[in-house]
Amino acid sequence: MKHDELGNVYCSVARTWSVIGERWTMMILRECFRGHRRYEHFRTKLGLGANVLNDRLRVLVDEGVLERVRYEDAPVRHEYRLTTKGADLYPVLVALIGWGDRYENDVPPVRLVHRGCGHPAEPRLTCAHCAEPVAWRDMAAEFEPGAW
Repeated sequence: MKHDELGNVYCSVARTWSVIGERWTMMILRECFRGHRRYEHFRTKLGLGANVLNDRLRVLVDEGVLERVRYEDAPVRHEYRLTTKGADLYPVLVALIGWGDRYENDVPPVRLVHRGCGHPAEPRLTCAHCAEPVAWRDMAAEFEPGAW
C-alpha cells in the first residue's frame, strides 16, 4: 500500500480535498473563474479577513493552482492567475454548482450558458471512449497495477 508523507494510506479524494476542501478556497476559485485576479476584489467580494485570505491564497499558490504575478511596482502589488492545474478544477466547481442548485436552492442563482450556441449548459460525465453518459453505477473503480 502507498502512504502519504504522514503515513496515511494514499487516497486521491483525500489529497484533493486537502487542497480545495475549505469553503473560502472554493469561493476564491469561483471568483477566479469569473475573471477576477486581484486581492482587493477577493477581500471585498467575499468579506474575508486578511489572515484567512492570505492563508488561502498561499495554499493555492503553493499547490500550483494559482500563480502570483506582479502587476504594479509602486506600491508592489500582485494578482492571482489560474494555472493549468487550477483551470482543470472548473468541472469540479461546475459539479458543485449543479449539486447545490438541485438540492440547496429553490431558484438557482446562476445559469450556465454555452457560449458556442447560447443555450443553457448542464455538466455531464461522459465516457472518453464512446461519449455515452456515465453515472456512478456505470463505472467500476479498479486499482492500478502496483498502486497497492
